Amino acid sequence: MELHDRNRQLRRAVSLSRQHTVELAEAYVRAHPDATVPLSELCHIVGISERGLRNAFYCVRGISPTRAMLAERLLGVRRVLRSSATRPTTVTDVATDFGFYELGRFAVTYKEAFGESPSETLRGRRTAADDHARRRGHADDACTR
Repeated sequence: MELHDRNRQLRRAVSLSRQHTVELAEAYVRAHPDATVPLSELCHIVGISERGLRNAFYCVRGISPTRAMLAERLLGVRRVLRSSATRPTTVTDVATDFGFYELGRFAVTYKEAFGESPSETLRGRRTAADDHARRRGHADDACTR
């Protein structure tokens, strides 16, 4: 029975270690949203082998670290496109700010992830603002935003 308890404790420690590794990697990616971090560099930063990082991500998140980093960057783009920031922006500006430079591929990946194109997300924000302004009786020209 003692051996069974030690094995359980070891599995728990490994699980917590993997969780910590994934959280460190994700924190680094969030702190550098404009950079496409190569997996080898992320491994060096976290202090684990590629295989170890891959295993940790599959165990904790069920996806590869590369997919997780892509998802994090896509979510960042979506947050900015949906935000009610007052400065005018374009999909190209936001995408490149998050390290997406192949815009056609980015648009396809974004649509697969969220079910709408990046421009639809951006227009959705503007449409909601237009509707709000119309209800208040102050409809602005959409081109002035």
